[in-house]
Amino acid sequence: MLLEIGNPMDYHAALYIRLSKEDESDGPSQSVQNQESLLREFVRRNRLEVYDTYIDDGWSGTSFNRPDFQRMIADIEARNVNMVITKDLSRLGRDYILTGHYMERYFPEHRVRYISLLDGIDTGVESTANDITPFRAIMNDMYAKDISKKIKSVKRNQQRKGQFIGGKPMYGYKMHPTEKHQLVVDEGAAPVVRRMFSLALGGMSCRQIAALFNQEQIPTPAVYAHLPVPKTGPYSGLWSSERISDMLQNETYIGSMVQGRSARISYKSKKCRRRAPADWVVVEGTHEPLVDTETFQRVQALLQSRRHTRSRTYDFPLKGLIFCHECGRPLGVVNRKNAKGEDVLYFICRTYQRFTKAGKCTCHSIKERTVTDAVIAKVREVCQAYLNPDELLPAAREMAENFRRQNGLNVELQMIPSRIDSLTANLDRIYADHLSGLLPEADFQRIFSRVKLEREQLEEKRRELELREKSPVRSADRARELVEAFLETIGENRELLVNLVERVELTEDKEVMIKFRFSQLDKTAERQISQGIAPFETA
Repeated sequence: MLLEIGNPMDYHAALYIRLSKEDESDGPSQSVQNQESLLREFVRRNRLEVYDTYIDDGWSGTSFNRPDFQRMIADIEARNVNMVITKDLSRLGRDYILTGHYMERYFPEHRVRYISLLDGIDTGVESTANDITPFRAIMNDMYAKDISKKIKSVKRNQQRKGQFIGGKPMYGYKMHPTEKHQLVVDEGAAPVVRRMFSLALGGMSCRQIAALFNQEQIPTPAVYAHLPVPKTGPYSGLWSSERISDMLQNETYIGSMVQGRSARISYKSKKCRRRAPADWVVVEGTHEPLVDTETFQRVQALLQSRRHTRSRTYDFPLKGLIFCHECGRPLGVVNRKNAKGEDVLYFICRTYQRFTKAGKCTCHSIKERTVTDAVIAKVREVCQAYLNPDELLPAAREMAENFRRQNGLNVELQMIPSRIDSLTANLDRIYADHLSGLLPEADFQRIFSRVKLEREQLEEKRRELELREKSPVRSADRARELVEAFLETIGENRELLVNLVERVELTEDKEVMIKFRFSQLDKTAERQISQGIAPFETA
């Protein structure tokens, strides 16, 4: 190790020390002390000024998201450090791509001199040791990959033996006080699990069980285990139907150890990917069951039978645009029959829908058509106030002349036949679905009548346009018709509505608040409200 610094007064050194996870121990390890001793001796001999010492004890070299490494980078950005010294290249990192990035790009761009003592690497001088640095980084990466494979193999073997190697045991169990990798019943949570299976066996749905537990204020698994909540929201600390369903299907409760449900994408990433059930490691009879096998299988049959329920999704103009003003969550829709037996959509707060008995938010129930009509009327009103039809006439007149001159027929007339053909094909598909039994009679009649009526209206409109083409209309009149048609349909066109409106909020008192995407439209709406024109608010 013959590294020497010719001008030590020019540098403010950072001593970086890292201990790999595989060597992790209680408190600062001997390895950390050895690294620091080596670095301090080099600094003393070369009379260097040390700005700070950065120690990441117990952190893997495959990731650069380490606390003290990031603190060192922040000091480099602040120009407090212009030299980084490590024991060897592997202490800097074992990911050869990112290690190369810092050595070949980041450090030179920030005028930082990097020194690796045992490898003889010094980016401040020309050296053959620097030339083989990329190969050293690759070897370090291969070492990390090899270690990862060995650790994964050991853990997989432990899983096959039925040993628990996870962080927190499944709700209802806890770690054995003396035997490592062994689960025992947690008497504080086990009654809740047994009751959950009993309620499910009695016919209660997952949603009803979740609502009952929330009403009785039973702590959720995360709350019971005192786990930190990543973000707070209206659902925080509450049971959900998804959680209940997942627990009811977990074979851990019949005494089987179920592990390997997810796996890391690679040894360089902490992101996990859920694995197929066929790839899970399931070992039977490893611990005391909370429910018997017969009860568990009967509950599975009940859950499986509910999956055949036909789920419906509904399209409506404000889909994805309307939210609850109180909780901020998107509003959902439910379908209800009126006195005439007709389907009517109602907006409803999803938070209230999921956690009704927990008292989270309120219903906000109102007809979807009522809110949609009010929003469309408001959008049209604001646009009419903002747009001056007389100013649009020249452009519309020119467009009308061009259409007549270039095409001979109105563009709208050209589009109608294809739309009619599309509706006809749609009618054929609906009829075929009805014959095959996929579409119930009630739905068939409703959809078939609506599509058929739309086709008849288009055919009538085509006849009117063809008559109009035979008796020419002055371009000025046609231009005004185009302007009026735009203002008339501006709120009914879904694409235009999404481009104009950013967000619609419905309050508990059934007030509608509109946030436009353009500040000019917002100002126009605010001016109308101040003049007493608007029937509701805008955000």
